[in-house]
Amino acid sequence: MRQKCPVVCIGGSAGGLDAYIRLLSNLPADMGVALVIVNHITIMPTQLHEILPRFTAMPVELIEEDMMIEPNRVYIIPSNRDLHVDDKGFHLVPISKPRGWPDVITVFLRSLTRNWDGQIIAVIVSGFDGDGAAALCGIRDVGGIAIAQKLSTASQPDMPESAIASGCIDFVLAPEDIAKEIVRIAALSGYGPIAA
Repeated sequence: MRQKCPVVCIGGSAGGLDAYIRLLSNLPADMGVALVIVNHITIMPTQLHEILPRFTAMPVELIEEDMMIEPNRVYIIPSNRDLHVDDKGFHLVPISKPRGWPDVITVFLRSLTRNWDGQIIAVIVSGFDGDGAAALCGIRDVGGIAIAQKLSTASQPDMPESAIASGCIDFVLAPEDIAKEIVRIAALSGYGPIAA
């Protein structure tokens, strides 16, 4: 039985939109991975599912309960929810940290390490605070790959800086180069089209 498709979690907040656009603009639509954008700004309803379709040929969807995870799609976390995965797909619960800096990226990454048997790629881009950093060593422990945005290319470097400080980052790259690395890893996974 074929393993589940690779999942790329892209976590960001302040300044993340620029990184999301630069990433998606450089990713092919048929590489065989599911992209999940977990935006750390949770107090307002997201508009990413309305903005980002301009920059990718992949469908961009706001996540709903029990939505199946399929390759060649971009999924967006809704506001005020923690995101988990299980055998049925995505599972949404009320946000566990409604005050202070949320940890929605960390929560999702930890759920992936427990429940996803496909390749996991964690990408931390521009944003305040250090959401996601605490889960990165767990990603490495299950054979996943962790990537941080190059600080000089991030308008708010706190999140990628915290990710790098975890000691569990495999690559530090500009968004365009992160896209190239995702394509390379996807080809090696054997799930999507093999790169020439």
